Amino acid sequence: MIEKQAFGFAKTGQAVTAYILTNASGMKIKLIDLGATLVEVWTPDREGNLGNVVLGHATCEDYETKGGCFGATVGRVANRIAGAEFMLRGKMYHLEANNGKNCCHSGTDAYYRRVWDAQVNEFKNSVTFKLFSPDGDQNFPGNLWMKVTYTLTDEGEVRIKYHAKTDEITLFNPTNHSYFNLSGKTFEETILDHMLWINADQMTPVGEDLVPTGEIRGVAGSPMDFTVPKVVGRDIDADDDQIRFGHGYDHNWMLKAGEAQLICYHPGSGRRLTMTTDMPGVQVYSGGMKRVGICFETQVPPDAVHHDNFPNCILMPDQEFESTTSYRFDVAEEGFWM
Repeated sequence: MIEKQAFGFAKTGQAVTAYILTNASGMKIKLIDLGATLVEVWTPDREGNLGNVVLGHATCEDYETKGGCFGATVGRVANRIAGAEFMLRGKMYHLEANNGKNCCHSGTDAYYRRVWDAQVNEFKNSVTFKLFSPDGDQNFPGNLWMKVTYTLTDEGEVRIKYHAKTDEITLFNPTNHSYFNLSGKTFEETILDHMLWINADQMTPVGEDLVPTGEIRGVAGSPMDFTVPKVVGRDIDADDDQIRFGHGYDHNWMLKAGEAQLICYHPGSGRRLTMTTDMPGVQVYSGGMKRVGICFETQVPPDAVHHDNFPNCILMPDQEFESTTSYRFDVAEEGFWM
């Protein structure tokens, strides 16, 4: 079932609409067409009580003026590009330096600050958001036609599918920037007590500016090792240069194939999140010093355009980009959540 509600007006004067999807068990998600944004996810705890497990804002103005990218669809290129420039086929492209000397999330004229076209599919319990990004938009080459489809399944899965095509060689690396807090008490409790497992034995270390150095490093024996589940807060203040640079975790892990790429569990509520994706990496961001939400941003590793040893984020005109990430929510008992 999909319900539509007015959500206010963007700075452009465009009306913003909220879409509320409900599955057979009563789980709900709320989306808005401003930024193709995931605003709320209401899922039960072990007592059956629904709680919202993602951070969000209450008004259009907050989404347009406040930082954090809560629940946003990010593009053309998520994360950081070193020096706010890149070269394609011998031509240099200059981007907005909105993160020191670097470009982050493609600049301040972001996709998540725009109102997308929306199409509802009641049969599939899904909403598809469409955006046209013209040649030169954000200083990237090529016209880009992008779609992102959110589906809520009866199995408790929030499925996010991306599709894009271009008419000129360009860069494309989208992600969803939701902050999760499985306690259901967003902005009230931290994520330090959440248990986390990541199906990755390598990560891409960063410099002080949080741009990858180009190295792909093993995680064994470091605070970055989540191959054996551990509490998020255990090593978040460790005496480690990577931890210091990120004020905790703000790093990309190189994912391995498997039935799941990441599992997060909250012992207090029993809520469990299982992430699956076909993207090669996940940026885990623990929220800086606030730590009231944790992001699992599936993507090609940051700054891939400058590192030949990384998977690339180049989109060619004869290709169509497709990628799917799923966040499945259920309840598990402590000691049996893996």
